[in-house]
Amino acid sequence: MTTFNLPDLGEGLTEATLLSWLVAEGETIVVDQPIAEVETAKSAIEVPSPYAGVVTTLHGAVGETMIVDQPLITVDGEGGATDSSDDASPAGAGEDAGALSYREEERAGTAPATGDVSDPEEEGSGNVLIGYGTSTSSNSRRRRRRNGAGRQTEAGGSGETAQGGPTAPASQQKAPRVSSPLVRRLAREHSVSLGALRGSGPDGMILRADVQAAISAPSKQETPAAQGSAAADQPQGSEAPAASSKAAAPAKAATSSKSAPGSTTAAAPGGLEVRERVPMSGMRKAVATTLSRSRREIPEATVWQDVDMTEVLALRARLKEQAARDGGAAPSLLALLSRFVLAGLSRYPDLATRLEEREDGSQEIVHFDGVNLGFAAQTPAGLVVPVIRHAERLSARGLHTEIGRLVGEARDGSISGKELTGGTFTVNNYGVFGSDGATPIINHPEVGILGIGRILDRAWAVHGELAVRKVATLTIAFDHRVCDGGTAGGFLNFVATCLEDPSSALADL
Repeated sequence: MTTFNLPDLGEGLTEATLLSWLVAEGETIVVDQPIAEVETAKSAIEVPSPYAGVVTTLHGAVGETMIVDQPLITVDGEGGATDSSDDASPAGAGEDAGALSYREEERAGTAPATGDVSDPEEEGSGNVLIGYGTSTSSNSRRRRRRNGAGRQTEAGGSGETAQGGPTAPASQQKAPRVSSPLVRRLAREHSVSLGALRGSGPDGMILRADVQAAISAPSKQETPAAQGSAAADQPQGSEAPAASSKAAAPAKAATSSKSAPGSTTAAAPGGLEVRERVPMSGMRKAVATTLSRSRREIPEATVWQDVDMTEVLALRARLKEQAARDGGAAPSLLALLSRFVLAGLSRYPDLATRLEEREDGSQEIVHFDGVNLGFAAQTPAGLVVPVIRHAERLSARGLHTEIGRLVGEARDGSISGKELTGGTFTVNNYGVFGSDGATPIINHPEVGILGIGRILDRAWAVHGELAVRKVATLTIAFDHRVCDGGTAGGFLNFVATCLEDPSSALADL
């Protein structure tokens, strides 16, 4: 047997939250087959196995925080290492009480029990890069293996394995197809059975909207408080609601702990009862760690400037009219701002560097050949910062396309960890939330971040006369160890000038 530990996740990440198992105990797996979905500080990703064989032990329960280099899965390679054929499940796997299928884990939120393991030598591909794997992995294989896991049935069930007898009903053969791990997690947190949903996506794929519709449907009939009260007052011998049994599942207990009104949980200061305890997710913990480190290590300074946005808004309106005629897409305001920011960074490159410590304790400022531009994006899972690599090579339209693609992937949970790391400067449009201005926190280990507030009608002097103009506030926070106020102020004024007279600025870009 060989135990595969949770591999190095990169970017200094040391832990991940287990979202779901993609295999079950007793199942035969192949090299680079996805075995689990985990949520790191960056995103939700799949972990591939470097070994082939029969799964003997799954280490950890759904919702548990897994630590890098601690056991994740144990594989028995003797007599079990096979190719990726669909009938690779060992005979009798469905009779093992611990062999819960992927569908069962997804539905009940439980994980198989762990057991003792040993460590004979086994051939494998090594700790492959998370989310990538080797060239032998393919999406079609993933679908076949996941569907194969569904051929196993519960211990004591009436069905038989695909090798040993009649084929089980279709509802027991296939795990429901969902658009992303975040959709599966959303269903699990709200006790929604994915097997009971009919997906509205391609080929019946379950989308976030399908799960949200299922969540809102029962809430119209009975509130959570009423459900808790009904469960407490239910006569002995009556049938318990399905949601109650699901709420008692280990995965549900691991992800949130609620206190119904009137319960005897520990009281908060002032006599208030604790209504709910929600563990911090991997992504939220990562945000907290990064921002705390930024505040702790970076002597941050802030410069801001009001900007007349009237001309850039007029330019965008003309580009939208042209795009409507030509059937194209006009650059967004964020794309135009990003184009001007990149031009400013070419003149003030110190703001797109990093401060690193050498092994001897000395420090050095690292300059890069190009700019990886990050931008803040709000998603259902929290705030993330997708990164456009070599953004200086793109036009405003190219930036608009990349921003749209990355935001879409971030919101549906399919964005890779690679696209959330490696930034050298960040822009943040917090004006979309109705904020006039803010003091953004630098995204460590970067040394600068620029934010823009909402655009308002204000009295503004134009050629010596008052006029009503579209005005917004630009703010830059910078690491004072790397550059001084003159650099930050010069950069901010350059971007502001570009926004106030974009036609002239674009002629030089």
